[in-house]
Amino acid sequence: MPDTFSSPEHPWPPRQQHRPPYPPPSPRAPLYQPYPPPADDSEDPGHPQPGPAPDPTRLTYPWQPRPRPPEPERPRMPRHRPLGQHSDIRLLRGAYRRQRRVATLTALGYFTLFLLLSAFAPSLMTTTVSGGLSTGLLLGLLQVPVTCLAIAVYEHSARRRLDPIADRIRRQSEVDAKREAAR
Repeated sequence: MPDTFSSPEHPWPPRQQHRPPYPPPSPRAPLYQPYPPPADDSEDPGHPQPGPAPDPTRLTYPWQPRPRPPEPERPRMPRHRPLGQHSDIRLLRGAYRRQRRVATLTALGYFTLFLLLSAFAPSLMTTTVSGGLSTGLLLGLLQVPVTCLAIAVYEHSARRRLDPIADRIRRQSEVDAKREAAR
């Protein structure tokens, strides 16, 4: 049996007919028209009317320098710094950060103390305080008031220290927005 790769009946690779990559241009289509054709309704056929204005982005000759773009308007500088860089914003962020840390550490610190005492001092947690109430149960019940106290201190200091700063920033941003809208 003849080998299919070496037999003359089966040429490898298969031959394909040569096709041009694109159709040839039609003989009637002009390759380049530098000027638009003159209008048929012109008053004087010897003097055609000028064509449309040239596009400034399209160059007539390749060696021409590109036209300079128009200079943008210079932005007006505000009288004060933008709000993102304002010292009040930094002050407000720091105060909120301190408040969150104090409130979180108070509530979680008490709970951690309760867990550590339960794990490492079981004799202390099982002693009775009064009327059959153990120290562990008393400390567990005190977790709720300690958490509520941390929340109350957080709200009180926020109203006293942080809200005036936030109101001042809010008023300033409203004034800035009105100035921007007036431009």
